[in-house]
Amino acid sequence: MTPESRARLEALGVVLRAYELHASMTEDGLRVVNPAVVGCCGAHPSDVISVRAREEDGGRAWFFTSWRHPIAEAERVVDAVMAIRDLLDGAPGAAQ
Repeated sequence: MTPESRARLEALGVVLRAYELHASMTEDGLRVVNPAVVGCCGAHPSDVISVRAREEDGGRAWFFTSWRHPIAEAERVVDAVMAIRDLLDGAPGAAQ
Protein backbone atom coordinates (compact mmCIF):
# COMPACT_ATOMS: atom_id res chain seq x y z
CA MET A 1 0.00 0.00 0.00
CA THR A 2 1.42 3.36 -1.00
CA PRO A 3 1.56 6.24 1.48
CA GLU A 4 -0.97 8.14 -0.68
CA SER A 5 -3.40 5.21 -0.66
CA ARG A 6 -3.02 4.86 3.09
CA ALA A 7 -3.67 8.59 3.60
CA ARG A 8 -6.84 8.40 1.47
CA LEU A 9 -8.09 5.37 3.42
CA GLU A 10 -7.32 6.97 6.77
CA ALA A 11 -9.24 10.11 5.73
CA LEU A 12 -12.17 7.92 4.64
CA GLY A 13 -12.01 6.14 8.01
CA VAL A 14 -12.37 9.43 9.89
CA VAL A 15 -15.60 10.22 8.04
CA LEU A 16 -16.94 6.67 8.40
CA ARG A 17 -16.39 6.82 12.16
CA ALA A 18 -18.42 10.05 12.26
CA TYR A 19 -21.28 7.94 10.82
CA GLU A 20 -20.82 5.44 13.69
CA LEU A 21 -19.16 2.74 11.61
CA HIS A 22 -15.99 1.11 12.95
CA ALA A 23 -13.02 1.70 10.65
CA SER A 24 -9.46 0.51 11.23
CA MET A 25 -6.40 0.12 9.04
CA THR A 26 -5.10 -3.35 8.20
CA GLU A 27 -2.29 -4.41 5.92
CA ASP A 28 -4.91 -5.05 3.21
CA GLY A 29 -6.80 -1.76 3.53
CA LEU A 30 -9.46 -0.10 5.65
CA ARG A 31 -11.64 -2.61 7.52
CA VAL A 32 -15.12 -1.19 7.99
CA VAL A 33 -17.73 -2.75 10.29
CA ASN A 34 -21.34 -1.72 10.87
CA PRO A 35 -21.86 -2.53 14.58
CA ALA A 36 -25.56 -1.54 14.43
CA VAL A 37 -26.55 -4.46 12.18
CA VAL A 38 -26.32 -8.22 12.68
CA GLY A 39 -24.28 -9.87 9.92
CA CYS A 40 -24.99 -13.00 7.94
CA CYS A 41 -21.53 -14.50 8.09
CA GLY A 42 -20.06 -12.76 11.11
CA ALA A 43 -21.19 -10.72 14.07
CA HIS A 44 -21.69 -7.61 11.92
CA PRO A 45 -21.50 -6.76 8.20
CA SER A 46 -17.98 -5.71 7.23
CA ASP A 47 -15.64 -5.23 4.30
CA VAL A 48 -12.06 -4.19 3.60
CA ILE A 49 -11.82 -1.12 1.37
CA SER A 50 -8.78 -0.47 -0.79
CA VAL A 51 -7.56 2.26 -3.14
CA ARG A 52 -6.33 1.43 -6.62
CA ALA A 53 -6.21 2.90 -10.09
CA ARG A 54 -9.35 2.43 -12.15
CA GLU A 55 -8.33 1.95 -15.76
CA GLU A 56 -11.86 2.73 -17.04
CA ASP A 57 -11.45 6.21 -15.51
CA GLY A 58 -8.08 7.11 -16.92
CA GLY A 59 -6.17 5.46 -14.09
CA ARG A 60 -7.61 7.76 -11.39
CA ALA A 61 -7.58 6.53 -7.80
CA TRP A 62 -10.84 4.87 -6.68
CA PHE A 63 -12.07 3.13 -3.55
CA PHE A 64 -12.86 -0.57 -4.13
CA THR A 65 -14.58 -3.30 -2.11
CA SER A 66 -12.73 -6.48 -1.20
CA TRP A 67 -14.52 -8.05 -4.20
CA ARG A 68 -12.82 -5.44 -6.42
CA HIS A 69 -16.06 -3.59 -7.14
CA PRO A 70 -15.55 0.15 -7.56
CA ILE A 71 -17.22 2.30 -4.91
CA ALA A 72 -16.33 5.91 -5.77
CA GLU A 73 -13.48 8.02 -7.01
CA ALA A 74 -11.06 8.59 -4.11
CA GLU A 75 -11.66 12.35 -4.33
CA ARG A 76 -15.39 11.77 -3.66
CA VAL A 77 -15.27 10.72 -0.02
CA VAL A 78 -18.93 11.52 0.71
CA ASP A 79 -20.05 9.34 -2.22
CA ALA A 80 -17.82 6.55 -0.92
CA VAL A 81 -19.27 6.85 2.59
CA MET A 82 -22.84 6.65 1.30
CA ALA A 83 -22.00 3.60 -0.85
CA ILE A 84 -20.24 1.84 2.04
CA ARG A 85 -23.15 2.56 4.39
CA ASP A 86 -25.52 1.05 1.81
CA LEU A 87 -23.21 -1.94 1.37
CA LEU A 88 -23.14 -2.63 5.11
CA ASP A 89 -26.79 -1.91 5.89
CA GLY A 90 -27.59 -5.54 6.59
CA ALA A 91 -30.03 -6.00 3.67
CA PRO A 92 -28.77 -8.99 1.63
CA GLY A 93 -28.21 -8.07 -2.00
CA ALA A 94 -29.18 -4.42 -1.48
CA ALA A 95 -25.90 -2.95 -2.72
CA GLN A 96 -25.58 -4.44 -6.17
